Amino acid sequence: MKDALRRDIAYIAGILISGVQSGAVYDYQQGAYTNISGNVQMSHISVYDYSRGCYVTGSGNSLYDYGNGAHISLTISGNRFNGYDYGSGSHFSGNVNGRSIALYDYETSQHWNYSI
Repeated sequence: MKDALRRDIAYIAGILISGVQSGAVYDYQQGAYTNISGNVQMSHISVYDYSRGCYVTGSGNSLYDYGNGAHISLTISGNRFNGYDYGSGSHFSGNVNGRSIALYDYETSQHWNYSI
């Protein structure tokens, strides 16, 4: 999964699970914030990533990434989430603890950490 999409997924999952509103996501590996705005509710998701200049939209567990032109599935269960990025053909999973999001990308076989 591309770095920017990974950040967007962490942002969306973090808000859906924690209920915390945020205008940015912090990527610990890059040591930087990315500004993101929009609506994040299970019934309607529409966020704009300012660094990519594109939207990620959808509802329920089906999202569409306009930056990569690909669908993403996202399933929430308690404080955990998992899904599949059709653009990279890879699974991901993670969990949310307060404002902290840990995401495991099966394509890179690495853990990535974020906060909202």
